[in-house]
Amino acid sequence: MTEPPHPSPTPPAALGSAHNDAPHAALRYRDFRLYQAARLSSVLSSEMVAVAVAWQVYETTHRAVSLGYVGLAQFLPSFLLFLVAGHAVDRFDRRRVLQLVQFSYAVIAALLLAYSLAGARAVAPVYGILILLGIARAFGAPAGQAFVPDLVPEQHFANAVTWGSSVFMVATITGPGLGGLVYAWMGAASVYGVAVVAYLVAFGFTTAIRTRTGRMEPRGASLETVLAGFRYVWNSPIILGSISLDLFAVLLGGAVALLPIFASNVLHTGVRGLGVLRAAPSAGAMLMAILLAFRPLRRRAGALMFAGVAIFGAATIAFGLSRSLPLSLGLLFVVGAADMISVVVRQTLVQIKTPSQMRGRVSAVNMLFIGTSNEFGEFESGVTAQWLGAVPATVLGGIGTLLVVAAWTRMFPELRRVQSLRPTGKSATQREAERRASAQQV
Repeated sequence: MTEPPHPSPTPPAALGSAHNDAPHAALRYRDFRLYQAARLSSVLSSEMVAVAVAWQVYETTHRAVSLGYVGLAQFLPSFLLFLVAGHAVDRFDRRRVLQLVQFSYAVIAALLLAYSLAGARAVAPVYGILILLGIARAFGAPAGQAFVPDLVPEQHFANAVTWGSSVFMVATITGPGLGGLVYAWMGAASVYGVAVVAYLVAFGFTTAIRTRTGRMEPRGASLETVLAGFRYVWNSPIILGSISLDLFAVLLGGAVALLPIFASNVLHTGVRGLGVLRAAPSAGAMLMAILLAFRPLRRRAGALMFAGVAIFGAATIAFGLSRSLPLSLGLLFVVGAADMISVVVRQTLVQIKTPSQMRGRVSAVNMLFIGTSNEFGEFESGVTAQWLGAVPATVLGGIGTLLVVAAWTRMFPELRRVQSLRPTGKSATQREAERRASAQQV
């Protein structure tokens, strides 16, 4: 197959619509394939490590709040560094940033390996290592999001998001199950050893990418340039609405952090069952992502995003009430599938409605919201479960998600009215957001 030329900043508009709608359009680009191969290896490792760390910590302490601290240790660095990380992604070559992040992941996995081989029983060192992991993710997440639009033409970006989500979900399906099996058979040290190798493989794939973004932001670091991404998001109702909806919905409805408790005390499946439970949402999300690749959202994308988040909340409530392993797996499958609709719409809107030179900073704000909903959501779930129990915490979280959907539907009508995810000319709102962000940097 002939490799398509590297996409220009403004891709030709003359490509036929049938070609643009091809389900495999983004996969025609070599650097995009290499990036996704690196991402597959990296996320696979991270999912294995997540299972091992969660089970190792809970097995040591038998306290729900300890699982909350696992999320908090990873969230705090992202919260503190997101502005600096976003500016760094726009100022330095994004491929170089990703190389450094992948190598850092390998070093962090090696530290977890050393901890396990030492036979230590205190969990404080684990939290310290997870803080280092949070620092690396603070730079890696916005770098990855901002890099993808440089790998494919703009008209194929929605397709790239769906395939990227599919790759991510393959890793998050395989990773937890593989991590649980390896942990059960050979212990935590073996999980971390495999992760070191996989992270180095990801580093190799990233090194092979030819695309160089160079310096996107010509100005030096200052308070104005560092805050530009946050200002842009604040002045764009569609972007603000989409990422804040994800923030509060997943923050309240995140049952994944409590899966070790459900596996141990509610469903009685053990560590192997934990791996399967963690893989179920990813399986649903992967199938939904593949469906969206072949049948992209051509109309009512905003309304479907709200519907997906509502289904996510309802399925979370049902999961909290379930005592059957097959039913629980099915509900987690629905949770993942519904969430994927929101993920595809949000990621596509954030990138196609953001200028290239600001994508790192806007992606950093986006990842802060995601990190808050995921890692801090784990802390919130752990603390709530410590107070109320895992089942009430999960049910109340699902109810909170439904209330958020109802409120956001009224607060962000522009998001609800979004139709297509195809790139279009800048709207008046988008132009005004750019004008305000630029005016405050002069």
